[in-house]
Amino acid sequence: RPYRKDLTVKTGKLFLVDLAGSEMVGKTGAQGTRLEEAKTINKSLSALGDVISALATEQAHIPYRNHKLTMLMSDSLGGNAKTLMFVNVSPSDGNLEETQNSLTYATRVRTIKNDASKNVANRELQRLKASLAMWRAKAGEMGGEVQEIEDTRQGELAANEGEVGKASAAAAAAIWAAKSTTKE
Repeated sequence: RPYRKDLTVKTGKLFLVDLAGSEMVGKTGAQGTRLEEAKTINKSLSALGDVISALATEQAHIPYRNHKLTMLMSDSLGGNAKTLMFVNVSPSDGNLEETQNSLTYATRVRTIKNDASKNVANRELQRLKASLAMWRAKAGEMGGEVQEIEDTRQGELAANEGEVGKASAAAAAAIWAAKSTTKE
């Protein structure tokens, strides 16, 4: 890689994903291993549909972790990405319902709005981020020592509060005793 004067690093990813179509078990007559495969395909497409719905309606929580497929595609589906979906439909009258479902699915994908931009980072910024990560890791290693110091400090505070409480109780008893002797 040749040296660049601008000291920037540009990164990008390209994902090409071929999604299997949904399996109509009644129509295909799948049994055994094919039936299990059809169930898996339908489950993954359902999870993808949930993510697409959440992104399209701009929900606070996007369920990427509900399936391996959506976890792998999370970079492509939301955030800083340009996503294209190609739908293959059948001209046959017998597949009209499946074609309609595919087009509805694609229409939902179309409503997702992403802000695609270049991923450009300054090398100095990358160096600082790496340094920050290293110091955070070191702080994590010292977490036990910090917790021990904090526990000791909490113990000291509790002991001081106990002494203050005893002194307050003694003062209250003295006041009560003084009041009761003056009444007599």
